[in-house]
Amino acid sequence: MTEANLCRTDLVAVLMTVRDETPHILTLRNGSSLPAGPLKSAHRSLQKGLRAWVEQQTGFHLGHIEQLYTFGDTQCEDGMRLVRISYMALTSTSTDEGDWRSVYDYFPWEDRRRGDTDVILTQIVKHIRKWSDGRSDRHRRCAIAFGLDNHPWNDELVLQRYELLWEAGLVAESHIKGEFILHSRAMSDDYRRVLATAMSRIRARIRYTPAVFDLLPMHFTLFQLQQTMEALAGRFMHKQNFRRLVLSQHLVSETGSYEQAGQGRPARLYRFDPAGSENCYLAGAKLPLSPVTLSS
Repeated sequence: MTEANLCRTDLVAVLMTVRDETPHILTLRNGSSLPAGPLKSAHRSLQKGLRAWVEQQTGFHLGHIEQLYTFGDTQCEDGMRLVRISYMALTSTSTDEGDWRSVYDYFPWEDRRRGDTDVILTQIVKHIRKWSDGRSDRHRRCAIAFGLDNHPWNDELVLQRYELLWEAGLVAESHIKGEFILHSRAMSDDYRRVLATAMSRIRARIRYTPAVFDLLPMHFTLFQLQQTMEALAGRFMHKQNFRRLVLSQHLVSETGSYEQAGQGRPARLYRFDPAGSENCYLAGAKLPLSPVTLSS
């Protein structure tokens, strides 16, 4: 038997949208799985194979997709090595079809906009410090990932935080079971790890690329743009600074129309202007986070 015959390749899709000021993903099996399927000889390419599985399982036609990461450290029950090639797709399509779940159901500690998130993080810090006690390598990783010991909170370290929680036995999928399991939605196999990879990627991309506009309708207000950024980053933006950054970089152009819904003064509608996308920088508008609870 050759090395190739000892390996099975699965294709996994993270399809993300933003609704109700929260990033959502398309899931299967009551939220425990992502659309996925094995690569077959009939598939003309990896992407075509992925599109075929997603359409078959969800009825959703994927638009632009980008490869995330290849996971090759999983062993199947039959002894074969499982290689998972993951992809991410962003959509502004709002539909009630399919099982869409909030990303923060799986990572409640990542939404720093919520008042109760610091309570969750305090629990994490208590147990993660106990797990890393006496181990300088673990302590440093935890400090950087969770914003401890005067380290800033880095939005992009979603995967690193999840992997530390997995190693410490604090999530349901962990290979060991600790005395405390965080209250969060679990996933089968290593799909939550794939999702953490997607969140790390999108949080990085919205800082320096116009990826956020893929999640917006064709016409939008600046407030809708800000809310979408906040939803993905899991933290609030400074309103005036954010608008200044967007307008000064010519990322949007006026449509000449106004949003009529709601009370008060109608909001001006804008559209994405690709001409300004090469120098996109939107990270500077994030409001600072207090480290008091996390450092205690």
